[in-house]
Amino acid sequence: MQQQKLKISPAVIWVSSIFLGALSSVPQLASHAFNWKEAVVNSAITAAFSIMMWYLNIYMLNRNSGRKRQHISYSRLMIVLAFGMVIMFGLAWIQQLILSHINFGPAMLMVEVRGILINLVCYMFLTLLQNNYTGQQIQLELEKVKSDNLGAQFELLKQQINPHFLFNSLNTLKSMAETNDSETVDFVMKLSDFYRFTLESRKLDLITVQEEMKIVDSYLFLQKARFGEGITFTNELNSEVLKTLIPPFTLQLLVENCIKHNIVSQSKPLHIKIYNSEDKIIIENPIQKKMATEDSLGVGLDNVKLRYKHLLEKEIEINSDEKIFQIKLPFIHEYHHH
Repeated sequence: MQQQKLKISPAVIWVSSIFLGALSSVPQLASHAFNWKEAVVNSAITAAFSIMMWYLNIYMLNRNSGRKRQHISYSRLMIVLAFGMVIMFGLAWIQQLILSHINFGPAMLMVEVRGILINLVCYMFLTLLQNNYTGQQIQLELEKVKSDNLGAQFELLKQQINPHFLFNSLNTLKSMAETNDSETVDFVMKLSDFYRFTLESRKLDLITVQEEMKIVDSYLFLQKARFGEGITFTNELNSEVLKTLIPPFTLQLLVENCIKHNIVSQSKPLHIKIYNSEDKIIIENPIQKKMATEDSLGVGLDNVKLRYKHLLEKEIEINSDEKIFQIKLPFIHEYHHH
């Protein structure tokens, strides 16, 4: 991470320095032997020293800005204080030249103590400011890395296509062609439509439920060519729900998940139902567990859960009572990426 140099507005430096200069003359204003000349010189010396310390501390901090410090550098503090004492000694000597009647020893001691206090205030303020800024930059960098990482994971999720499905579809097509099945052309068209949907939707975060149902219909046509009456499907989504949004291939992956993990046969058909209730899309099927399940290769239910979490920071609801397996997806009416 490239650290930017610390910058303070010149107005802040000059106004604060003039204020400190004026503040240093308050004790003289309260004394009976007030001398306006001494007050002006004293204020000018203090303000000049404050300005010098501002710029000296900013220079010293920026010189080491490449190091990601989250603590006070005592060596740097000692250097700044030493420079400050030398500068204040020179200013005290100038004060002595202007106000020759003042005893140099006590005057020098007073301005040196004042100078150390001003120097410490400037140094601590700028160090805390720089550390706070550095912390914010590091946090922003971590958030960017996290976002990039999640984005890369999400792109992988969107590109996952189960090779088993393609393999089974080609085998079905081969069998249909060999038996001169009248639906062979329709099967090829639906297979083409399905992969066209795949290519078109892969670049999108969300599509309408109506578009998603076209993907599901194409997928089910291909599966029914393989399983025949072993699959029945009921769609009870109303027109308002079809206008809501959904991550592409969500319902298709859940339908695929149903087929993958349940017995599908003419003697024991698998009934898949999609409907809406209480601001949720619900997909359910009776549990007809296979003795051995196919390898999911990372797609299916986990894919849907991760996409909802990444895109919307929402959790899907999964219910199972050993008879019915049910998944509830929250409605998405609009989308603003978090």
